[in-house]
Amino acid sequence: MSLRVLTVLAGEPDAMHTSAAIAETLNESAVMVRRTFLLLREAGLIVQRKGPNGGAKLKVAIKQIGLGDVFNATAGEWLAVEDKALAGLMKKVRDDAVAAMNEHSLSGVVKRLKKS
Repeated sequence: MSLRVLTVLAGEPDAMHTSAAIAETLNESAVMVRRTFLLLREAGLIVQRKGPNGGAKLKVAIKQIGLGDVFNATAGEWLAVEDKALAGLMKKVRDDAVAAMNEHSLSGVVKRLKKS
């Protein structure tokens, strides 16, 4: 959901987009879009404004938003392990996965969507 919301915002990066408009575009619930907005705002990827001219827009250029950044913004706790030895290994695995995801940006996703 977060990647889909970001691609809509990337279509008009300087415009404010309401959760209702994005929900309609994506055929999703406005509540789910607002929950996604919250996670993306907390991660510093979007800005939000309340009121009649409110909504959300990108805070960061699409070339600077890695897919790992999106994952980190929305994934939450990932495979919590109580064993310290395993926890360290799982943190390394997650960090490696995020680094690999960050080799691809939102810009690349938008380009692929335009081609299809």
